[in-house]
Amino acid sequence: MCRALVAAGAVLGFLAVGLGAFGAHALRDHLPADRMAIYQTGVQYHLAHAIAILLVAQMADRLNARTVGWLWVAGVVIFSGSLYALAITGVRVLGAITPLGGVCFLAGWALLAVRAMRDSRPPSPHA
Repeated sequence: MCRALVAAGAVLGFLAVGLGAFGAHALRDHLPADRMAIYQTGVQYHLAHAIAILLVAQMADRLNARTVGWLWVAGVVIFSGSLYALAITGVRVLGAITPLGGVCFLAGWALLAVRAMRDSRPPSPHA
């Protein structure tokens, strides 16, 4: 288990719930529907990956998956963070960095698959 990833996942989960509530109550009447949808996309990916970070933290040692968790932390900060900023400010250029966070998410998932496949192979008789 990686305690740092557990802490990061817990903090990100806390923030996802808080930011989701903030959006639902404080922003709902102040943002146009298209920007509210952008904000909600940020919350959805944020919460999903906070939970995923907590899960991967439990198997981080066995699968050598710490990097996976940290890629997802970066993804939340960049992807969701840029969507929050875009939704609240309306500054469209902020959307230009969102794909970098998406790449972090994808890289983490791909790396987890590779590590899991490598871990599930039977030991080589020559090892």
